[in-house]
Amino acid sequence: MPNTPFAIDAALGPRLAAVLEYWRGLRRGEAEAPFADDIDMAQVRALADNVFVLGVFAKPERFRLDLARTPGAPAVEAITGRFIDEVILPAPLEFLRAQAAATVEAGAPTLHRQGGERAYARLLVPAWGEGQFKLLLGAVEWR
Repeated sequence: MPNTPFAIDAALGPRLAAVLEYWRGLRRGEAEAPFADDIDMAQVRALADNVFVLGVFAKPERFRLDLARTPGAPAVEAITGRFIDEVILPAPLEFLRAQAAATVEAGAPTLHRQGGERAYARLLVPAWGEGQFKLLLGAVEWR
């Protein structure tokens, strides 16, 4: 979906590519996304050093940082358990609300790249639960 905001429009680094392939491998049949219960965080952590999970809430749409293992950004772990619209988002979470909303709306993986002194790329992939997207799995790769 190249015209979608936060579309994956370039090659991913090896860690993000591994997370995306893991996510694709969890999909059942023709499903566009895997079920949240099928995600094994131990396997995800083996693929990427900096990972996190956003809980997705509908009506109103909100996102909560439910789990974070981010040794490259310890400030992220400090806001675990908080809704991301209630806190100042540290690097590498810039523009996370916009990317999360785009991921849910597209029902597909999205990518955000941030340049500068501490450049990174951030992948978000959706997962189903209870008839809607229940969580977003995120991974960050520093460049």
